[in-house]
Amino acid sequence: MEQRKVRVRFAPSPTGPLHIGGVRTALYNYLFAKQHGGDLIFRIEDTDSGRFVPGAEEYIIESFRWLGITFDEGVSFGGAHGPYRQSERRDIYKKYVKQLLDTDKAYIAFDTPEELDQKRAEVENFQYDASTRFSMRNSLTLSQEEVDALIASGHQYVVRFKIEPGEDVHVDDIIRGDVKINSSILDDKVLYKSADELPTYHLANIVDDHLMEVTHVIRGEEWLPSAPLHVLLYRAFGWADTMPRFAHLPLLLKPVGNGKLSKRDGDKLGFPVFPLEWHDPKSGEISSGYREKGYLPQAVVNFLALLGWNPGNDQEMMSLEEMVKLFDLSKCSKNGAKFDYVKAAWFNHQYLVQQPDADWAPAFGKVLAAQGIEATDEQMTEVVRLMKTKVIEYVDGQGNKKKRNISFASDLWPLTRFFFVAPTEFDAEDKFIKKNWKETSADEMRQLMQVLEGIDDFSAEGQKAVVDPWTEQTELRPWNAWRICLVGAGQGPDMYELAAFLGKEETLRRMQFAIDTLG
Repeated sequence: MEQRKVRVRFAPSPTGPLHIGGVRTALYNYLFAKQHGGDLIFRIEDTDSGRFVPGAEEYIIESFRWLGITFDEGVSFGGAHGPYRQSERRDIYKKYVKQLLDTDKAYIAFDTPEELDQKRAEVENFQYDASTRFSMRNSLTLSQEEVDALIASGHQYVVRFKIEPGEDVHVDDIIRGDVKINSSILDDKVLYKSADELPTYHLANIVDDHLMEVTHVIRGEEWLPSAPLHVLLYRAFGWADTMPRFAHLPLLLKPVGNGKLSKRDGDKLGFPVFPLEWHDPKSGEISSGYREKGYLPQAVVNFLALLGWNPGNDQEMMSLEEMVKLFDLSKCSKNGAKFDYVKAAWFNHQYLVQQPDADWAPAFGKVLAAQGIEATDEQMTEVVRLMKTKVIEYVDGQGNKKKRNISFASDLWPLTRFFFVAPTEFDAEDKFIKKNWKETSADEMRQLMQVLEGIDDFSAEGQKAVVDPWTEQTELRPWNAWRICLVGAGQGPDMYELAAFLGKEETLRRMQFAIDTLG
C-alpha cells in the first residue's frame, strides 16, 4: 500500500475558552505532524449550536498565535479540503446520512424526549440498542408510509446508527495498544438531528476525517469510549482501508487530590487553566490566563510537552524544534499526568533569566505603571539585571510559607520597590535593622557621606575605587547600615550597584533621612 502523507487535526468546539489540556493535545498533534513532514489541520466542531459562545473561536485562534503553534490549513488558514467549520458542511453530511440509511446501517427514530424518559423510568439501565430498538417508535417498527407521513408533517426525528451486538471491536491505539470492546455494550448512537439539520460529533468527525484525509487521530483519553463506535462507522462506510490510527492521550490530573484538572483547581490554588484571559460574554466572569499572568509562551509549551511524554533522557529545557526531533507518541504515558503548577513557574523562571534583560521591560513597565511609577527602559533593564536571580517568599495553596525564584515580571515589584520609592519609615522591630543599626551607625554614615560627596565618578566601579580603601584604612564595615539607609530592610543588590542606580544626590538624601530618623 502506498504510504500516505501524515495529516492530523485539532478540532475544538467554540463553547468557551480553550482548556490547557486542549492546548497540550494540539501541541502533540503539531509535534507529530512536523516530525513526519505532515500537515496539521484546524477544524471547528460547531454542530452543537445550542452551546455556541460568541468570541470563542477567535479566542482559540489567538491562543495558538501567542503560543507559536502554527497550522497548515483550516479555519482562517485556508486549504483544499474546506469548508473547515462543521456548521458550513450540512449538505456534505446529509449525503452520508442517506448512504447509511440506504444500506440499512442506520434508521430513523421519532421517539420524543418524554417517551425516552418514560422508557428510562420503566427499564433499569435502559439503552437504545438491539435489545430495545424494536419496542421503540422508529423506521424499524413503523411502515414506510408511516415514516413518510411523520416526516412530511414536520415531526422531528433523529438518525441512529444500527450497531449489531456480540462483536469484539478492536481499536489499534499507538499509546494503549490493542483496545477491545464488545459491541453489545454500545448503544445506537444518534448521528443526525432533523431539528437543526446537523450531525452529531460522531458522524461529523468520521466524515470530516475521511474527506480531509486524516491519517492519525490524536486526542484526549476521554474520547477512548467513542473509538469503537468510530471504527464501526468507518467499516459501515466502506472506509476501513483508510481508517486513521488512534492515539488517546492521558488526562491532566488535579495537582492535589484525584480527578481531572478543572478551572476550580486553578482558582483554588492560584494558577490559570486557560492560555489567555477569558471574559465570559454571558456571565461577565473573568478567568485568568497564562499570558496575562506573565508566562512566556515557550515556557508554557515546554512545560505542557512533558505532561504525559518523556523524551527518554534527562533533558527538560527544549525548544519546539528540539521537541519535534525527540517526540515519540509511543512513549506517551497511559496514566494521567499530575498538573504541577509549581513546575510551570520553574519553567517560566528558566526562560525569563535566559532572555535579554531589556526584553523584560514591556512586562515590568506594566507592573511599575500599576504602582504609579514611570521608568525609562534603561532603568528597568538595569533593575532586572541586578534582581532577576533573587529569591522571593510566597504562601502556597495550603498556606505554607515557601521560597522560589523570580518566575514573573510581577515578582520583581516587592523586591525592587526601593529602587523607585525611598524609605519613609523604619520598622524598629525589624530583625535586620535591630541587629545592624548600632549606636555608632549614624556617625559612620556621616563619614561615609563625606567620602561619597567627594566622588566624581559615581559608577559602581568609581565608588568602589574610593570607598574600599577608606574602609580598609578606618576598619569600618558600613555595608549593612548603608543598606538600611537606601533600602529600609535587609534586601537588595550590591550596594555600589544600588547607589550608582540611585545617583549621588538621591543616595545622600536617603542616608541623611535615615540618620535623622534612626538617630
